[in-house]
Amino acid sequence: MNITSEFGTSNLNLHVQHKFASINFHYQDASPKTRIAMADPQRIHPDTYSRFKPTAPLMGPGPSSASQKGYPFQHPPAPLPRAVPLIFSSQPRSTTWCCRCFCWTISLIIILLILIGVAIGAIFLVFNPKLPQYSVDSLRITDLRLNLDLTLYARFDVKITANNPNEKIGIYYEKGGSVSVWFQGTSLCDGPLPKFYQGHRNVTRLGVTLTGQRESGSTIMSALQLQQQAGNIPLDLHVHAPVRIELGTWKLRKIWILGECLLVVDSLSTNSMISINASDCKFRSKL
Repeated sequence: MNITSEFGTSNLNLHVQHKFASINFHYQDASPKTRIAMADPQRIHPDTYSRFKPTAPLMGPGPSSASQKGYPFQHPPAPLPRAVPLIFSSQPRSTTWCCRCFCWTISLIIILLILIGVAIGAIFLVFNPKLPQYSVDSLRITDLRLNLDLTLYARFDVKITANNPNEKIGIYYEKGGSVSVWFQGTSLCDGPLPKFYQGHRNVTRLGVTLTGQRESGSTIMSALQLQQQAGNIPLDLHVHAPVRIELGTWKLRKIWILGECLLVVDSLSTNSMISINASDCKFRSKL
């Protein structure tokens, strides 16, 4: 219990002085050996004091001080570190499986694209494929008249040459091909292409009959006659040919050969050969 009053403090001081005086009296009367023991008891009984030697300070670090109210203050010992449990986050198995499946799918797609590219490159190196070439040899108008219902009826006979310049590739012309003749964006007549096989480095001549009946015949006929007076009649010839390519013993899937020939003729007289003053043909393939 702490003593804080002045009276208690003076009594404590007197008690301490009396104790020191008693110790000094006994020290003066003691023998030399006893004086040494009283001065340094650890020299006489070192084992006894070593057993009670403190292993840690009884008070915390830092100087002790009294509070403003007079109570003695003692620093508390430092708290021991608290053990924090380790928590390992783990992804759900479903998420991990989805990530692996996605990575495998992307890898397979990339490998497949690489293999397709290598195969296409090998085909081009070995077979050196080229598009077939077409040309219009002659154009003959067998019938071109304006009907009583003001529709225009036209019948053309066209001779076309198809050239396969490939040395190792054959061409199968499938059913469904067509040839048509156009004037100023209006189809005058059309007809089917025959089904046949064209071998390596082969030239085939085709005769196709085109027929058609169109509305607004009077307007079309007037425009044709006006162009005939000038001596230059522009006509467009369109070719749509479904073909299958033969690579050795392989027969590939069907593709389309699309061609357009810009023709300029001098006359539209029926039952007579028409001179083709200019011809410009362009072709492309479509899957």
